[in-house]
Amino acid sequence: MLYHYTDFAAFDGIVRCAELRLNNILNMNDASEMRFFMKGLCKAVSAKLQLDGEYEKSNQMEDFFHHEMAKEFRYSAYAACFSKYRDDAAQWDRYGHFGRGVCIGFREVLMQKMVGKAIALQEVYYQEDITEHPLVTAFYQLVKTQERFFEDLPGLQSLMYDAWVQSAAFKHPSFASEREYRLVVSPFISNEFMIEPKYHISVERIKKYYPLDLNRMCGKLNMHLADLIGEIIIGPTSSQSLPILQDYLDDCGLNVLKGKISLSDCPLRKPTS
Repeated sequence: MLYHYTDFAAFDGIVRCAELRLNNILNMNDASEMRFFMKGLCKAVSAKLQLDGEYEKSNQMEDFFHHEMAKEFRYSAYAACFSKYRDDAAQWDRYGHFGRGVCIGFREVLMQKMVGKAIALQEVYYQEDITEHPLVTAFYQLVKTQERFFEDLPGLQSLMYDAWVQSAAFKHPSFASEREYRLVVSPFISNEFMIEPKYHISVERIKKYYPLDLNRMCGKLNMHLADLIGEIIIGPTSSQSLPILQDYLDDCGLNVLKGKISLSDCPLRKPTS
């Protein structure tokens, strides 16, 4: 299972509306999202060039990365986040509305079958040293074989696209305890990703997101949304009534899920007022 911790409003969107929202990774809890990988990649490529005495090319590569990273919003990936941990205290506290929310268990093998092209299910990596990443060698070899560095170097922008896509699967090692997986899209690959964005308007701000139609994605595999959901866990500090949640699922046409509900065993302390 891959577990998605959330609140009941988002739960309603997923279960009743069969819509999974992919939000901008740059707005998630790791303040170094995407930049962490890009900075590490730049550092590793520059170091390899400097070992060869290519100090000018190294400086030019750093300038190129600095210029590209300033356009990070253009390269923003959007994702829905999951964890391998079931009924986990830290996940409830961070993502499950302080334990007052709900956790949906999705069947990983079915999710893998649903994705493809611009949509990927990625395991998140938490390594700080990325010197062995294939993109380090790719950037190094491209620049090394040229007499001089220039930003219109054939293949350079394509590698940069690949780097931004890969960056969505790396986080700072301090988040390693989350064991995170992500359902990721990179809208800047416009010829592959055709879903139109939507906007959530709140009192405080406007947020952009991409909606995935779970009914359509499940239908392509001749399965139902209820097949994708393996279990539902009510949060440890939630006041949700089990019978009402069962009635809700029944009225949503998902009565098969009524027997897959459980109450959290996590002894998370209720938040003080």
